[in-house]
Amino acid sequence: MNLHRKGRTALVLALVAVVGMAFRVSWNALRDIAGAVGADDTAAMLYPFVVDGLMALALIATLVLADRDRTFALRVLGAYTVASLVLNYVHGLVPELHGRTVDWGRLADWDPANWALVLLATSLPVGSIYFGSDLVAKVLHHRPAPIPTAREKAEESTGTMMKRSTADLPVSTPAPITPNAVALPRPVAVGFLKSTFPAKPLPQVDPALVASIERRAVGAESARPRRATGRVPAVAKSTRPKRTPDQLLAEARQATADWPDAKVTAEGIRRAVRTSPVNARALRDTLRAERAEGAAA
Repeated sequence: MNLHRKGRTALVLALVAVVGMAFRVSWNALRDIAGAVGADDTAAMLYPFVVDGLMALALIATLVLADRDRTFALRVLGAYTVASLVLNYVHGLVPELHGRTVDWGRLADWDPANWALVLLATSLPVGSIYFGSDLVAKVLHHRPAPIPTAREKAEESTGTMMKRSTADLPVSTPAPITPNAVALPRPVAVGFLKSTFPAKPLPQVDPALVASIERRAVGAESARPRRATGRVPAVAKSTRPKRTPDQLLAEARQATADWPDAKVTAEGIRRAVRTSPVNARALRDTLRAERAEGAAA
């Protein structure tokens, strides 16, 4: 554990040393660029902190923030890295910047390129104020996600196992049903599931005792009077007269006169003329045959 901690500490110290040396190398270029765009000596000395300092701040923010805030910090870091690279590149191409003999506000011979470079150099301080404040605010309001404890992890895993579908569990095959019969005067079979424990031998039942119990049960059932159900109400009886096959066929022809062939089904005819399924199927076959004959003629 101590070796791992010492390794991390050494890595951080090496990173700080590399960043410090890179900042010192970039110092002269950014200071001369600031003097060329009109900054005084004090402002030119502070200008490298504006660019490279915000890069360091954005790098720290990427290690703290998450999700969209982290993406925003990475974009700020990338933008200021490209800006610092461009200004260092221009400083290397214009030797006059080294001796500060360049004309004030003149970073390139071509006017559009000069205007773009002056705009870039002068907008970086304003961007540092805006983006730096936004990154600090995001870091201060950031709430890291709580790290689950060992107990919470155990409870979560237990809950996940309990919520598994029964389809994922192994299917158990039910035990075969083996009927066990008891010897009785009449062939009465008593079936139940076979137990996994060894069954005890059943004692022999006296046939005379079983016969007497059976006679008493039958007598009790026959002696009990049945409840009178009463008459069926007249309203419940069907008042529709019974129709002949010819009448049913006539009604079916009239009901399905404007139906297409696909709609002439047994269920549709049954609902239209209110008849039984058997009659509906016979009517369907008859009507389809008549339509087929009419189409052939």
